[in-house]
Amino acid sequence: MTSPGRRTEDEERQTRAAQQFWSVVVGAPAIVSVLRLVVEAGGEPQTTLLLAANVNPVNLIAAFVTTASRLVSGAMVALFAISAVLSISIDNDPQRWRDRRLPLLARWKRVVPVWFVIVTLLVAAVTWKILYLPLLLPAIVATFQISPHRLHDRRGVRIAFVAALLVAYYGLLGPTLVEAVDTGEWIAASVLGLPPLLALVVTGPVLPTTVRPLVATGQLAIMIMLIWTSYSVATAPVLPSTVTSVAAADDDGTEKIRGSVIAVDDVSLVILQERGGVRYVPTDDVESRVLCPSEADLPRYRLWVYGFHVEDSLLQALGREVRPITPVDAVCRATSPR
Repeated sequence: MTSPGRRTEDEERQTRAAQQFWSVVVGAPAIVSVLRLVVEAGGEPQTTLLLAANVNPVNLIAAFVTTASRLVSGAMVALFAISAVLSISIDNDPQRWRDRRLPLLARWKRVVPVWFVIVTLLVAAVTWKILYLPLLLPAIVATFQISPHRLHDRRGVRIAFVAALLVAYYGLLGPTLVEAVDTGEWIAASVLGLPPLLALVVTGPVLPTTVRPLVATGQLAIMIMLIWTSYSVATAPVLPSTVTSVAAADDDGTEKIRGSVIAVDDVSLVILQERGGVRYVPTDDVESRVLCPSEADLPRYRLWVYGFHVEDSLLQALGREVRPITPVDAVCRATSPR
């Protein structure tokens, strides 16, 4: 029986773990959003202040959601999966951990509400690229510990049920997998084909001797993933990239300025140039503006899943069903950075 003093100490640790978790969830996006302005300004204080004065907080939040949702949800999904395996491994060996402090990941798992986990998984499902959606299968299995033994008491029924699920999965993605193998896209074929098999072996508990290595490896992996996520989000553009056509000062030709428009008024157009520096262009000299995609938006694979490109998210795929993407304007290619 657990003593009152021990129970109080555990409750205090869980309370501190909850505070730490929600501090990271709420505080990290705010800090990264500020860092985005610094990176976008090229580290120049005056340009940073100019962006802060003209970038609407709603636009900043929208930019953060559109560019960071898949990265943040990916880090959170990995955290849930690793912490769930670690937590059930500790619960399976209570004597070893009776007088020891639980690892941080295990404490976080005990304080995160189920609704938050479900919302995170839903965000991942609609924002991840279709290519990476199969990775949610082992993540969900590990997070909720859905082992094959929990499907049915009889072994034969379990095997038949798992076999039916695998046949259904590979039957649905069979054409895409065959095309990926034929075209030599082995990474895409692995990402699409291996997760269902991985889902069969990711549930805990793990061996007691491997718990400590799992703690060290898991915390290091989460730390690296959070750093990579923060870097990717901080370096993502805050403002859309455009090419502005401006009448040349000597009335001979047109100048193309590639960058992001910070502010517009009756006097001038303020452009943060892609190669650095802020340019003030008289509004009367502006002839046209064209919205240009970034290099990250250009497709890499030529693989499709039932009419949806594998590098589109479900939101993008459904959106392009309503309003197909327009061809890239020639001026974007002519002024693309080298």
